[in-house]
Amino acid sequence: MRRYTPKDDVQKKPYYTDRYWVAPQVPKYPVEEDEVFAEDLKAIKKKFKVDDAYIQVEQMVVYIRSEDNFGVLQLMRDELGYTQLSELSAIDRLAERGQFEVFYQMLSMQKRKRVRVKMLIDEHEAVNSVEKLFRSADWAEREMYDMFGIKLNNHPFPKRILMPDDWEGFPLRKTYPLQGDEFAAWYEVDKIFGKEARDIIGPELRDSAMVDRYDTKRFARLGHEVPYGAEFKADQPETPLGYQEEEGVFMIEKFDEEKSVVISDRDR
Repeated sequence: MRRYTPKDDVQKKPYYTDRYWVAPQVPKYPVEEDEVFAEDLKAIKKKFKVDDAYIQVEQMVVYIRSEDNFGVLQLMRDELGYTQLSELSAIDRLAERGQFEVFYQMLSMQKRKRVRVKMLIDEHEAVNSVEKLFRSADWAEREMYDMFGIKLNNHPFPKRILMPDDWEGFPLRKTYPLQGDEFAAWYEVDKIFGKEARDIIGPELRDSAMVDRYDTKRFARLGHEVPYGAEFKADQPETPLGYQEEEGVFMIEKFDEEKSVVISDRDR
């Protein structure tokens, strides 16, 4: 099988075209405009170097050095009251600046404030795991490695979490093909039937826009399903929608499409 060749310039070519139009930035404000954020930033700057800081969408954004991520988050948890790490992930900035942007979304219930801690890392640079500070970082860090290939120092189980262990490539990098590469097209065929069955089965169809109304299981014919293996007929009556097992579920009423109501009032 021919190995997929990375197209590292795939973003640079159309970067300033309408196809990849970048929306205007949300307004940024000085940290000094918020008394709480100003004190928090002052405490962080006493111990760590801060490259940039501002308020955006009512939360403070702080850029730090990558080697300080563990210490900064520990300071925010133990001294500043940001006891929840609600999210962490990365953004592929390789085409723009040759780096990833890693962010940590911090929340203080006591202050009712949110802070987003950001840092820039090189493509092959490893980051310190913060799993020992926040258990919520465990799976999020594994997903960051799985999707972007960002390696972790001191993580208890630094393995892929969504893709198979032997998968090639990192699906959320912008250079990764939207429909997968050759490896992805043959992966399940090779795993289930073996490479000798390639000529018989063919590659996996990975077009996300493809809908086969006559697929084997009739999954695509919502409301017109037929028993497995039955032939489809043009005059087949519509099947009422009923989302539940045949025997039903204890204390849960079976869904009846005719009794359903679409709620349009957002404040309800």
